[in-house]
Amino acid sequence: MSLNFNNIVFETSFGNKNQLLKSDCLEFVFSGRSNVGKSSLINKLFNRKHLARVSSTPGKTATINFYKLNNLRFVDLPGYGFAKVSKTEKNRWKELISSYLWSYRNIALIFQLVDIRHRPSKEDIDIINSFIDSETPFVVVLTKADKLTNNQTKKRLEEITKEIPCGDQIKLILFSSVTGEGVEEIREIINQISQV
Repeated sequence: MSLNFNNIVFETSFGNKNQLLKSDCLEFVFSGRSNVGKSSLINKLFNRKHLARVSSTPGKTATINFYKLNNLRFVDLPGYGFAKVSKTEKNRWKELISSYLWSYRNIALIFQLVDIRHRPSKEDIDIINSFIDSETPFVVVLTKADKLTNNQTKKRLEEITKEIPCGDQIKLILFSSVTGEGVEEIREIINQISQV
């Protein structure tokens, strides 16, 4: 039976690694740099306007936010790579993300978001490498797909497979919060995994 994505509820949020919830169910994780469109993707995926707070200010999500749908948990990690915060704050985010990812969570899949218009950042590459090294399952969601023409999209897809590690072996999903492209594909993946 497929999930009713409208039934998502906000569970809790933490800004400190010592507060993390126990991993007692399958978790789907959203990761990406600041302003890549994580909040917009989450809102689109669950048919909500304000489930995840969207901000034009990068670095707004400074906590790990947990959402629950039936017996599944959805986890929104803080955006990384934003320059205009203090070094202390950057280190806190980094520690928070690391302690979540590498604390033996029951991670079903990570949706790693990358802006299709730009080359992946050093942080994007580092985190993708860490997923590959640790054999953590992930897919790459290419956000802001509506900003490019079909030809530009085709060109960027070819380039991205060379720009990210093992790019030709990683599942790439085109996504747009404006047109809804990619939403059904992401839901389908979540449905398939949650029913195994």
